[in-house]
This record gives sequence, C-alpha cells and structure tokens, in this order.
Amino acid sequence: MPPDSDILQRHDQQGITTLTLNRPLQFNALSEAMLAALQAQLDELARDDALRCVILAAQGRAFCAGHDLREMRATPEQSYYQSLFQRCSRLMQSLRALPVPVIARVQGLATAAGCQLVGSCDLAIASADARFAVSGINVGLFCATPAVALTRNIPIKRAFEMLVTGKFIDAQTAADWGLINQVVPVEALDEAVLAMAREICSKPNVSIRHGKAMLYRQLQMGLPEAYDLASQVMACNIMEEEAMEGIDAFLEKRPPDWS
Repeated sequence: MPPDSDILQRHDQQGITTLTLNRPLQFNALSEAMLAALQAQLDELARDDALRCVILAAQGRAFCAGHDLREMRATPEQSYYQSLFQRCSRLMQSLRALPVPVIARVQGLATAAGCQLVGSCDLAIASADARFAVSGINVGLFCATPAVALTRNIPIKRAFEMLVTGKFIDAQTAADWGLINQVVPVEALDEAVLAMAREICSKPNVSIRHGKAMLYRQLQMGLPEAYDLASQVMACNIMEEEAMEGIDAFLEKRPPDWS
C-alpha cells in the first residue's frame, strides 16, 4: 500500500472487502495517490481466492467528484495527461477484471470519473440523495473516458445527452436508465449494500467467478462465438463439486450444502 494509505480505507469481513475512498473534503476526487492506492488494492484482491465480494464506498457527502482538477492543472503537459488517463482506464478495467462482483455504494455526487467509477462496478446501489453527471463539458472537457463506461450501462442517446449537456440525473432516473440497480433511503444504504453482498456470498464462489468472467468476455463477441464460450463455461462449471451438490439438492428437495 502506498504511503497515502489513509486516503483509502479497507475493511475485511467474512469474504467481503470494503474499500472506502477517504478524501471527504475534496469530494473523494481521484488524485494520483488515490488512483495508486485503489490500483494496489485491486491488484492484491485479484489474487485472493477467499474473496467473495467487494464493496466500493466513500466517506462524506459525495461518492466521487472525478479527477482532481487542481492537481491536473499543476502539470499542463500532454504526456502527463495521457499517462494519467491511462492509469485511470487501467483502474476501471481492473474493476471489471476482478474475479468477484464489485458493488458501488453511492451517496451524494458521482460526477465525471466518479460516474465512470459507478459504471465500471458490476452492481450499484445508491441512496435517494445521489446525483450523477459526466459534467466535464461544463469546463470545456468532453468526458471521453467516462463515456466508455457510461455507454456500456445506459442507452446511447441518454448517454450522449448527459455528455454534451453536463446535466445531472437523480438516483431514480439513474436506476430507470440502468446505471444503478437500486435506490434506497439514505438511512438504509448500508443495510441494502450489505444484504446484496451477503446474498452473493451465499452462492457458490466458483460459479460466480466463472460467470463474471464469461459475462464480460461474451459481450465483445459475435453471437456464435458468445454461445460457444458460454457452452464451454457451463460444461466446466457443471463439473465443479458445488454445482453437482446444488443439482443433487434440487432433485432431492433439500437445501444445498456448500460448506
């Protein structure tokens, strides 16, 4: 973990790891130190066979306000910006590549790369006060990298409108459009996120890992190739002990024993 480890908190409990952005006064902006801390944790978690689920959370009134603009303006060099956006893009892809589901726990604002962060997680639950935007256009910068995640979550015309107007959408609209899974009252956010994480943990870990990897790979394929991959994955999955036990339990009308 980098020296600035206090900007990212980690909590592990019963197969669930919670990573909490901890720059509340800066609205949890993705500084270089924050990107490095997050990347280091994701690289470590990717090697953890006991991991079942990751929750991405944040302290304070905002989930994440995107890149740290003050830090960015301090180095006005194209090579620096190219490197910065590549590091951020690697981070977003690491969330998708993580073998287990990642749940975004969203409160307050999620803007620009913060909205990208939500879109890069596998699941997202937001409090009713959450608001989302890709608002770089308001400072003269089209949110190109956030657009990659956004257009993989919501319809293209909805995404384009957000990108060229910079307007905010509320949590219910984000749910209706498919950016997030659920909207809950502010006071129920932690309970709802933990309930989803625990439900995931109640399912066979091997099957979840097979499934997540297959799901995103097949999206990049044509229909025949996607079905070929899915068939291979299911054939391998059904040979796992957990799948055999699950099928036997169903046939015998009893709860499965995955202990």
